[in-house]
Amino acid sequence: MNTQQLSLEVIILAAGKGTRMYSSLPKMLHEIGGSPLLAHVIRAAQRLEASKIHVVYGHGGEKVKNRFPDSQINWVQQEQQLGTGHAVAQAIPSVSEDSIVLILYGDVPLIQAETLRSLVNRTSEDSLGLLTAHLDHPDAYGRIIRNNAGKVQRIVEKRDASAEQLSVCEINTGFLAAPARRLKKWLEQLNNENSQQEYYLTDIVAMAVEDGIEIETAQPLNNAEIMGVNNKRELAQLERDFQKLEAERYMELGATIIDPGRFDVRGHIELGSDVSFDINVICEGEVSLGDNVRVGPGVLLKNVSVGANTNIFANCVIEDADIGRDCSIGPFARIRPDTRLADRTRIGNFVEIKNSEIGEGSKVNHLTYIGDSSVGKDVNVGAGVITANYDGANKHRTVIGDGASIGANDVLVAPVEVGANATIGAGTVLRKNAPAGELTLSVIKERTLKGWQRPTKKK
Repeated sequence: MNTQQLSLEVIILAAGKGTRMYSSLPKMLHEIGGSPLLAHVIRAAQRLEASKIHVVYGHGGEKVKNRFPDSQINWVQQEQQLGTGHAVAQAIPSVSEDSIVLILYGDVPLIQAETLRSLVNRTSEDSLGLLTAHLDHPDAYGRIIRNNAGKVQRIVEKRDASAEQLSVCEINTGFLAAPARRLKKWLEQLNNENSQQEYYLTDIVAMAVEDGIEIETAQPLNNAEIMGVNNKRELAQLERDFQKLEAERYMELGATIIDPGRFDVRGHIELGSDVSFDINVICEGEVSLGDNVRVGPGVLLKNVSVGANTNIFANCVIEDADIGRDCSIGPFARIRPDTRLADRTRIGNFVEIKNSEIGEGSKVNHLTYIGDSSVGKDVNVGAGVITANYDGANKHRTVIGDGASIGANDVLVAPVEVGANATIGAGTVLRKNAPAGELTLSVIKERTLKGWQRPTKKK
């Protein structure tokens, strides 16, 4: 039977406790790029269009399973952690014999689908695919032992290796692909006669050689792909490796990134042409940026759609919002969830907007809070304006008509409406609806207290 006739099934080993993480959170749920370690591996398997994905879980099992409620995964519990061979043996009864089995690891998150596809393509009924890599300092990795003809003979774990074997720089990454029918037989033959008293999956390589099965090797595109996470230091290093790969990917799609080392993606970006990012930008969730969008330094974008030619200046936070074309936002603006800014709006420094619509061409330039409001077209909102939308128990809405002008330091006490082309004088506390086209203001008689003395500090 050739490879084309065999389906692909994936077994992901994710039962590790992660003692060195010093955390109550299961290791597989620690995050890289805003997603759990295990999520990255599952996505890689899904890109291969595997017919089945089996996840072997153990420590923190229910927490791990509950994090992936919608995934089409066969969850297999490993009650005792007796080695990688034992872990695979827990899942193998659920695997079709007419398949290629690909073994992945839930704490090795950067493995790429292209690398795995190359590995699977080297596997058939009569060959076993093994992913190896060359490291200058192999340290704890198992060594690949080849014969004089360069054929792989077996894998020796570091603890069981001789001094000569430890000098070998080709290492076992742990990733392998094998015909299921043969893998089931090899797993039954495993024993734990080694320094760790564990059932090593790597021992099946020597069994395959003994059975006359060809060992075909493949290598990762980048050694960062094969690095696992055992502690917080390694987690941080893989975060930077992941972000480097993301920055390179988006630059290849045409984005200008001023400093790829200070650029973080924790989701997905849909890019128009000529989009630019200054330093320390963070994009979370689903972010869509139109042509010629410019994102300034220190900006956080989360689940945001931004229209073409919009400038987002320094240190803005924008989340769950829809931004139109030709807008100007910031610096230091906060756009909170359920906000929609129409085309050509201007949102200035230290402005906060929440659950509101701002109409086309309107301006909210300085030191202002707009919450639970509908603002029409070509409205000008002065500095220090507040829509008082909360009465202590319920939220109320403010409606401002097209062309209105709201003076500096006004308080609009919702529920309240400002008519089209109305003007609200500076310092007004508006408690009743303001009619269209008229000036409404609070009249307070100004007084001067003669002879009043400003207090002075005591010496």
